[in-house]
Amino acid sequence: MRLFDFNRAPNPRRARMILAEKSLDIPLVNVDLFAMEQLSPEFLAINPAGTVPVLETDDGIYIAETVAICHYLDSLFPEPPLMGTTPSGRAQVLMWNNIIEHYGMSAIAEVLRNLSPGFKNRALPGNREYPQMPELVQRGRHRMEQFFDRMEDQLNNRKFLATDEYTLADISLLAMCDFAGWVRVNPMRTRPALDKWYAAASMRPSAQA
Repeated sequence: MRLFDFNRAPNPRRARMILAEKSLDIPLVNVDLFAMEQLSPEFLAINPAGTVPVLETDDGIYIAETVAICHYLDSLFPEPPLMGTTPSGRAQVLMWNNIIEHYGMSAIAEVLRNLSPGFKNRALPGNREYPQMPELVQRGRHRMEQFFDRMEDQLNNRKFLATDEYTLADISLLAMCDFAGWVRVNPMRTRPALDKWYAAASMRPSAQA
């Protein structure tokens, strides 16, 4: 196996944290997003969406999307389980991870991609050009605050986000807390439950992946 990666982006980081939690050491193939290597014909043949991470399996199958990668690795290497161990637990992990992706990551990306000059004509990921819309920046900031308020409510008197164990949902939330720093937001500053959770999650060795 090998993982197509870019060490500065949040989604590949989530994949690396999954590998680290499972103590898996597989080769990483750097895809330089700044140099637009994800849009090269060679990489688009691997993932037509032009995004990372992508896991190449030992039998030559390419798996894109972090949840799919985690599901595959959880099936092959079940310890520690990162997607829950019971029907309700697995549903909770998927639910909270979906909330993080659709309400958290998308809000932060809306701010970043419509604000940063580095994303000119790259307001959406993939192999098509989309112009920036500066009027979406403030909306994205409001959405971001609402998302982190929801995380604060969920983490009140809880050790982990989705179940009684550390899961993919926690990995994704940790990545989003740090991703918010890209737009100069510290979501822990005014949220004590999130701050306590973040301090503990950041101490895990996988947080450095």
